[in-house]
Formats: sequence, structure tokens, C-alpha cells
Amino acid sequence: MAETVVNFVLGKLGEIIAKEAQFLGEVGGKVKWVETELTRIKCYLTDADNKRRQGDARAENYLNELRDLAYRIEDAIDIFYVEIEDNRQGNMQKDHSWLGKLKKLGRKTTKLPALHNLGTELDEIRNMLEGIFDSSLHYQINPLQERGKEEIVPMPFRRATYQNVDDETEVVGFGTHKKKVLKLILDSETRRRAVVTIVGCGGVGKTTLAQMIYKSVQADFDVHVMLPVSQQYNHTDFLRMMLTELRGSEPTTQDIDELKGSETRTQDIDVLVRKLRSFLRSKRYLIILDDVWVTDLWNQYLKYALPDAGNGSRVLMTSRFIQVAQSADPIMEPYELEFLNEEDSRNLLIKKALPYQNPDEKCPDDLLKLADALSKKCKGLPLALVVLGGILSIKDPYPEWEKVLRTMDWSHDGKECIKILSMSYEDMPCYLKTCFLYLASFPEDYEISAKCLIRMWVAEGFMPQQGRKTMEEIAEEFLQQLFQRSMVQVSSRHVDGSIKYCRLHDLLRDFAIHQATKENFVTVFENPQNINYPDTATRRASLQSCGPQFIKNVGPKTRSLFLFGPKCSLPNYSGFRLLRVLEIVNVWNGESIKLREVDTLIHLKYLGVKNYKLDMSEFSFGRLKNLETLDFVNSGYRVRSNLPTDLWTIITLRHVIYNYLLPELPSTIDLRNLQTLEWIPFNNKPIPHLNNLRRLGLENESTEWDVDHAVPHLLEGLPSVTSLQIKSWKQNLPMEIVYPRALPNYNNLQILSLNGKWSESVTLKARLFPPHLIKLTLWDSKLGQDPMWELGKLKNLRKLKLIGNVYDGNEMSCSAGFSALETLELHDIRQVEVLSVEKGVMPKLKDLWCYYCIGIRLKMPPELKHLIQQRGEM
Repeated sequence: MAETVVNFVLGKLGEIIAKEAQFLGEVGGKVKWVETELTRIKCYLTDADNKRRQGDARAENYLNELRDLAYRIEDAIDIFYVEIEDNRQGNMQKDHSWLGKLKKLGRKTTKLPALHNLGTELDEIRNMLEGIFDSSLHYQINPLQERGKEEIVPMPFRRATYQNVDDETEVVGFGTHKKKVLKLILDSETRRRAVVTIVGCGGVGKTTLAQMIYKSVQADFDVHVMLPVSQQYNHTDFLRMMLTELRGSEPTTQDIDELKGSETRTQDIDVLVRKLRSFLRSKRYLIILDDVWVTDLWNQYLKYALPDAGNGSRVLMTSRFIQVAQSADPIMEPYELEFLNEEDSRNLLIKKALPYQNPDEKCPDDLLKLADALSKKCKGLPLALVVLGGILSIKDPYPEWEKVLRTMDWSHDGKECIKILSMSYEDMPCYLKTCFLYLASFPEDYEISAKCLIRMWVAEGFMPQQGRKTMEEIAEEFLQQLFQRSMVQVSSRHVDGSIKYCRLHDLLRDFAIHQATKENFVTVFENPQNINYPDTATRRASLQSCGPQFIKNVGPKTRSLFLFGPKCSLPNYSGFRLLRVLEIVNVWNGESIKLREVDTLIHLKYLGVKNYKLDMSEFSFGRLKNLETLDFVNSGYRVRSNLPTDLWTIITLRHVIYNYLLPELPSTIDLRNLQTLEWIPFNNKPIPHLNNLRRLGLENESTEWDVDHAVPHLLEGLPSVTSLQIKSWKQNLPMEIVYPRALPNYNNLQILSLNGKWSESVTLKARLFPPHLIKLTLWDSKLGQDPMWELGKLKNLRKLKLIGNVYDGNEMSCSAGFSALETLELHDIRQVEVLSVEKGVMPKLKDLWCYYCIGIRLKMPPELKHLIQQRGEM
């Protein structure tokens, strides 16, 4: 964490030197000195972190001191800018004629008090930095030296890979998993060497399941071996161990002579690869590799050492990372090990908590009730249940179990579980640790919008620049990495495969909160009684339905403030002048909120208000010059917005989301960073050139469309749009908008939503849609022809949504096509009485949803009928 904070602060120091060089004067030298010393001290961070992982308390204290000092430097810079802004606002209230005459002098004088305060603070920071360098010598922390390739970094904890599974009947809830994996292992139709991978988070039971499989199938293979891999392994030693285990004896004299004759370690590995390949060439083998963390073991060595003789040989791997599975065998789907259901969780807990109880003896009802409540705390994680069962096994069931239920603290009683979570956390690079700990800000079982999360990460400055990628693209990769490491769960995905919503398993969330609090990174207030929260130095605060009294614990230097629930709205926000992220979420729609003093938060980059009615009568965007995301979802009225028009003066804007109409865009506008814009009025005025815009929502209120002249040119300046939504409430939808002459660059448009009646003169033709369209929504189109024949010709279409009165006829028929369609959604379909799908159509369909489609009848082949999921009557 210290490394991440130092890197971030170094960026801010460089920024202030670049932006304010001409005004800093003598203070500029102090800023430059701090920047130089922080850069030098970075060399010591890795060694200090290694010592911390080995349990060195002095190194941990050193890192905490450096982190807190970096925070203090960040505060000094941000407060400097706040003081400049306050002085500038004070001068603006003076006589403007004097201000005009003394403009140049005024720019300097407004900074004088701020410069003095900054200089004084930097003097104190300098003394502290010198003290930290003295600590480096005292704690014997050295500058980082480059490591050799084969050097293994010690970890604080290594899991014992195997647990004895003497009786498979004792492994609760794994019977179904075992059958499914055995089917993949013993599939006689797959003759190639296939790699099956069991994927899941630490503690879910991957090793246990793999060992069950291993015991069951040994007789089906000529040779077999199960080997632990984990993080700490040496390629040469590992391959040698595999060869030894497969042969059932030590290497032969010839093997040893060949290895001794090798000149380099690479040649050692080459000899072992050849030996393994030669030994396995004529055999049907089973290789089980447990706890694989990286892809290079397979890609660099094993895929060459393990021959494919077309005899049904198998490799079974367990891993926390989906990328390991995909790298080893892109064809074989990873087997994701699910958490136990409530019944299996309770049964496993009882078996571990009461190991000597006769299995035929029924537990008393009150004990079962307690066990059920306790097992639910573990949320189906087998390791957590085993750990909790071990704790309960030494306690008297009735008084002590109930006490555990009331007071359970995973950071103490469940330390074995925490160690495994800690191992996964420590393995992550610094940037991922920061992103993971940020998830502690969200309530338990909260469905986190990936887009919102990504925009918060960007606003916080977590994303390093990588080539020409946008910050959002980099953040999306980070989220995917967390998923691949099984540190987050994906709730749903967009049609393009990107993550739509994610969540934290409760145990992972508990760990994240514990670690984030320890790192002074996030403090969570959840309204429990008798808990001593840390002082007001917290950097980020999340109030989760806990009442306004907890706001006193949120300090003025807080950078992110999350307010969840109706009790958490604040009277004003002027006490939090350093905020970068402000997220206010109501649990239901309808409550009114006034954003008092939010416009004074000059550092604010992300402003989210969800499920409130907004009163913007006294609000201005004029001072929010750093704002990147404005997300007002379900916050407004079904009328033209009362948002101030000075919103469009903020050139840093990246995402503007509002359920209702935003102010009309000026004809000349500089929004070079804008990527999302929803919703803006769309009449006959061309939209300004927005080269980076990806998502656009347009709404026509009442004006007649000038189809021949204006419409073809309205969208010409938007070459990067990938998602386009158009609503036309009172007039026919002009389909000329989405025809080729209106959008010269069609290759990027993938998602299209058209809400409104089509003109009778327009005929739906597949060739008129964008060639790479993957999702299409038609809403109240009132088409005079059955659309399914033409829509079936869209070769890349994966999701089709039909809403309301799409077709005026009585029957829609799908007789061909839809070769890529995976999801079909029908919402409140009117007029149409029958939707028929012939055999062979929609071969890739996975989901068929019907929402309140009263009176419609679905005629489908048997292979599709089981997919039908209904909401409301049919």
C-alpha cells in the first residue's frame, strides 16, 4: 500500500510543479526536494515489504510511517489548491473594475497565504522524511537489488495442500461436483489430451475434490500422479519430481549423467522435458496439478513434456485463476466450483463441530437451529465451515455456540481462513491490492455496478497510464484480474462478455474491511453498538444505513465518501473540501435531496446520486473544474432537466448519466474526454464533434424530423460510438439515423436501442443495420411486417430485446437464421398472439425471457422449451 500511495503522491508533486511553477517561488524548491527524496525512498520499499511479509514488525512500522507521510504530502497539495480557490472566489466578489485593472497582480496575491502555509508544512515534512531515512539504516532496510530469475520470494504463509479424505461420504456436498468432473475426465469421445481445470477461490474445496477424483480414476490410466504446485516452485525441481513420481523410482544413472552433463539450467529443463515426453509417449496418463498460480508452467514446459497420443490422456489442474485454465486448454470450459448450499453447509458444520456424534443420531431442533444460523455466516465456503466447526468442537454447544453466533470475529477466531485469504491478497500486485480494498466501501451483498466501480477507480487515480488505452479500459482489465483471482464474484455480464455487476463474498468482504482499516484506506460504519472506530484521519469513509451521528467520525481530509441508505444524507458537504468521490445511494426512489455546498468541492471527480429526487435550484457546476463522472440515475423528473447549463463548461467530463433530459449541448463545445452521454435532447441540430464518445442516449421531444437535410448529418462527428440509444416519443422514429449515410464509421457500433414508431415508408432490412451489431432493442416499433425474418440475418447478433407493440400482426415466425443469438427477451408484447421458432433456428440460445407477455403463445422445438423463463402471466 505504501508503494501505491508514494507513486500517487509523486504524480501530484510533478503536477503542482508543472502547473504552478511560476507562482511557487522559494516554495518550489521545497516541493522539488520532497519529490526527489520520495523518488529515492522508493528504492527501499520492496525490501521493507519483504521483511514485513516475514513478520518483521519494525519494517511494518516503517511502511506505515512512510504511508502516513505520503498522505500528509497529498493533503498539503490539495489544501493548497482549496486555499487558492477560496481566495480567488473572495476576490471575484470585489469591484470588478478593480479586478480588471489588477488581474495579473491578483493572480499572485491570491496565492500568497496558500504559499506560506504550503511552505511551512513542507518544512515539517522535510524533517519527517529525514527521520524515515534514519529509520532505513536503523531497521537495516536496504535499497532494492535486482533478483535472479530463479529466486523465490518467501511468503508469510503456505497452505498445507492436502487433507486426508479417508471416507468420501464425509465430504459433504461434493457428490454432484465429483460426478461432473469425472464425466469430463472419462469422456470416451474426447480422445485428445484434454486439460480439465477446477477453478474457485481459496478454501472452496478444489484440492479436496481433486483428491477425490484422483482416488476414483487411478485404475483407468496406465500412469498417474498428483503434485502440489502452489506459488513457490522451481521449474527444474518440479519436472524432476514429476518424472520420479511417474516412474515410481529415483532417476536412473543415465538420467543423472545427462543432467550433470548439461551446461545450463535451461538444458537441465530440456533434458527433463525430453525424458517425460519419451516416458509418456505410449501411455495413457493422468496428471493432477494442484494449486497452479501462473500460466508459464504449462506454456513453457508441460505442453511439450506431456504428449498427445490421442488415447484419452488427461491433465487435471486446480487454480484460483481462470486465465490458467484458458491458457492450458482454450476449448475445455473451466469447472467453477460453487459454494455449498445451505443444507450442505449446515451438515458439514455439524460433522466438524460434533465429530464423535453418531451419524444416525438426530440433532436436537434447537441445536440444528443454532448450527443453521452459524453456517449461514460462512456463506457456503467449505474452508470457513471447517474452521468454524473446529472452533465449535471444543465449546459446549448450547451456551458457547450461541455466544459465538453473537460475537464471531473472523479476524481472530477464524485466523486459518484469514491466512488463506491473506495469501491471495499478498500475492497481488500493489495496483490490484488497492482496487480490491476499495471494494470494502460497499455494503454486504451489494450488487456493485462494474461501470460505477471503474469510474471511481479512475477518479481516485488508481490507474497507471498504459499506451493508448483509456483509463477505463485499464480499470476494466484490473477488475477482470480480480475475477480471475477469484477475489470478486461476477453476478452478470454484458452481451460483449464484460462484467456488468460483481459482488464480494462476505468472508472476502470481512477480510477487505479488516485490511482496509489496518491500512487506513477505508473505514466502514455499519451502526453496530460498542465499536470504537478510528479517529478522523481515515482517507475514505462508507456510511451504510448507520444514521447521521456517525458523520462526526468522518474527517475533513476524507477523499471518498459513500452514503448508503436514507439515513445517511447530509445537510451540507462543505466540511469535506478534499473529496474526490461522493456516492449517495438511497434504498428506494422518491425521497428528495438537496446538494448543499457540493459545488465547493473543487477536487471532486466523481459525483453519484442514485434513487433520489434532486433539487438543483441553488446548485452550480462552475467550480467543479475537475469533475469526470456525473451519475444521477433515477434522480430527477420526467421533464426537461433543471441541471445548470454550466455543466458543459467542464472539459474534464468523461461520463454524464442522467435518466432524464440534460441541458441542450451548445453548438461549440470542448468535451474531448467525454465517453458517455445520456440523455440529451435531439432535434435537428448536429451534435458537436466528440471523437472519444462511446455511449450516447438521444431523445426527441416533439420536433418534426428534417429527414432529407438534417438527419443524415446529426451524428457524423461521433466516430467512436459503440452504443447508441434513441427515443422518439411523439414523432415517428427516423430510421435514416442508423442507415449508412448517417454514420460513416459503422464498424464500432455494437449496441443499438430504438424506442419509437417506425415510419410506414421505412422497411426493416438487415443490410441497413451496423455490420457488427451484437445487441438490438426494438421498443413500440409498430412495424407493419414481421421483423423476425430480417433480424435473423444479423450474423453477429447475440441479444435481441422486443418490448411493447413491436409488430402489428398476430404472429411472428422464426424460420431461419439467428445463428449467434444467445439471449431473447420479450417484454410486455402486445398484438402478437404466437411466436413460433422452427427446429434448428437459434442454435446457440441460452436464455429466453418472457416478462408480462400476457396472451402470447410460444411454439418451439423441445431443445428450446426448457430455456423459457417467465415473469408475470403468459
